[in-house]
Amino acid sequence: MTMEWYTRNPTWWGDVSAALHPHPRVSLVVHSNADAWLLENGCVNNKSEKNSSSGLKFLIYGRTGWIGGLLGKLCTNEGIKFAYGTGRLQERRSIMEDIMKVRPTHVFNAAGVTGRPNVDWCESHKVETIRTNVVGTLTLADVCRENNLLMINFATGCIFEYDNEHPEGSGIGFKEEDKPNFTGSFYSKTKAMVEDLLKEYENVCTLRVRMPISSDLSNPRNFITKISRYNKVVNIPNSMTVLDELLPISIEMAKRNCRGIWNFTNPGVVSHNEILELYKKYIDPEFKWMNFNLEEQAKVIVAPRSNNELDATKLKKEFPDMLSIKDSIIKYVFEPNKKT
Repeated sequence: MTMEWYTRNPTWWGDVSAALHPHPRVSLVVHSNADAWLLENGCVNNKSEKNSSSGLKFLIYGRTGWIGGLLGKLCTNEGIKFAYGTGRLQERRSIMEDIMKVRPTHVFNAAGVTGRPNVDWCESHKVETIRTNVVGTLTLADVCRENNLLMINFATGCIFEYDNEHPEGSGIGFKEEDKPNFTGSFYSKTKAMVEDLLKEYENVCTLRVRMPISSDLSNPRNFITKISRYNKVVNIPNSMTVLDELLPISIEMAKRNCRGIWNFTNPGVVSHNEILELYKKYIDPEFKWMNFNLEEQAKVIVAPRSNNELDATKLKKEFPDMLSIKDSIIKYVFEPNKKT
């Protein structure tokens, strides 16, 4: 057939308009030039979907974990459809089956090995730690990429320690682009390793959580609960994450298609003693505690612990109403639990 023939018979091909429209998920990875810049620097704001729960469906990994459980409750409260993944992270086929079954718009990874009762467990279970924290996380990110899905990955900020450029008490925090400098624990080593590799995945939003705190003071994973039960505690200022305030922000970040690395902590630092003083003021007036130094602490733990300040400027810019760490602890933890 010649060009002239096709011109005289325009309906010969039938209706091909459907072929001219992109797959609905392509919007997650294809953007205008302006959105490309936003993508590189943080979030792509989709005004039609921003602050809306309609059309969202989350696939969450980490059902039996603390953060994973809280995410499910938040989704229920906000009317967001969600399902928990049933497959093991390191098993590619099971993840693919989860995605085919759930057909999510976003994937949240709150699964991982932190060790029980603490990260010292990882020192004697290195293969198990690698299998989940490295192989599993990378497998999930890769499958999500193949399916054009944004993955919100709850990572850790315990991959840094105070140094000459970021001294304790200076107010100079580690930024998202800084290279991890703490490898004292095997847990932190695996987390730093996988974070570096995930930089190559443009579909991943990495949230660096630190010393998570919540209003549930009965939860043994809660940092406040932990230190209130210790015989002795060190007294070092640290960046921390108040889950009651920041977990809803993680859902909003999914709606905004945020990507890249984010220091997922409240601005500023707070010390162990400052927290326990608040605990005594609001919860138990008779509460007492003792301090010891890092050298003394080293005698009762297997692996060293990370102490640092993360720069939360990037997150604060995106969410300007976010409270400082001490104000957030008072508002979301101690005020609701105040003993009268």
